[in-house]
Amino acid sequence: MKQLAYRFRWCGLWFLILAFSISAFSQTPATQGKADKEYEVAAILWQQSSGEQRALAYQTFVLARMLLDRDLRNRHIRMRRAVIVDLDETVLDNSRYEAELVKQQQNYPQGWIEWINRAEAAAIPGSVEFLNYAASRGVRVFYVTNRKPIEKEGTARNLKKLGFPEVNDQTLLVAPESGSSSKEPRRQAISAKYHVVLLMGDDLNDFAEVFENSKTVESRIAATDRNKSQFGTRFVVLPNPMYGSWENSIYEYNFKLSEADKAALRRKRLKAY
Repeated sequence: MKQLAYRFRWCGLWFLILAFSISAFSQTPATQGKADKEYEVAAILWQQSSGEQRALAYQTFVLARMLLDRDLRNRHIRMRRAVIVDLDETVLDNSRYEAELVKQQQNYPQGWIEWINRAEAAAIPGSVEFLNYAASRGVRVFYVTNRKPIEKEGTARNLKKLGFPEVNDQTLLVAPESGSSSKEPRRQAISAKYHVVLLMGDDLNDFAEVFENSKTVESRIAATDRNKSQFGTRFVVLPNPMYGSWENSIYEYNFKLSEADKAALRRKRLKAY
């Protein structure tokens, strides 16, 4: 009996070791679910490597200066003028961060705070020159971003290092500590005191509440069509094929989808002949 009990004890111990080993193996990076970021590679390469990206950026800020100059000729405006700009992919280029996510097979926000604190984002071509021109004409520049309060100090260092004007607590407006991240209250607070000439961003949510409330692919396109007269006159859009609300709408704002489910929804949205 003692020998039989001894064997049972060793069998039980062996089973526990085997179960633990299988469990531990299942948690190793080699078998954990990793982010499928390969589909973003072409978009990131376009952002980093194409002359077309730079050309579009220069073209955008030339248009912005033309619109600002036109408004400055209106002598009947008594309020101080302002320009509202988004940060990420509007005046700051985070494509190196996006490339790191691809290489590490990770999703935002992995490493995001560390990237911000490095203050190494480059300026979108033409952005520093345009915003300094606006400031030189007495136009106040507001940076309205959904970066978090904990990210504000690193953000300010990055902007100042690149030579952007008027970077301070009054002009750098991050997302609130709690509650909605909508930019509309911040836009409205600026509009109450300033004549806002231009809003610039890479995402429709950077411009008006109607876009923030449009969550589906169809409703975003419809809202854009209804407001088409604003684009190129008051709303100025920068290209960003890497990420954005456009992608969230494809996933129906379901941030719990598996990588396979997201891939399926992307393919489902493709229109072919």
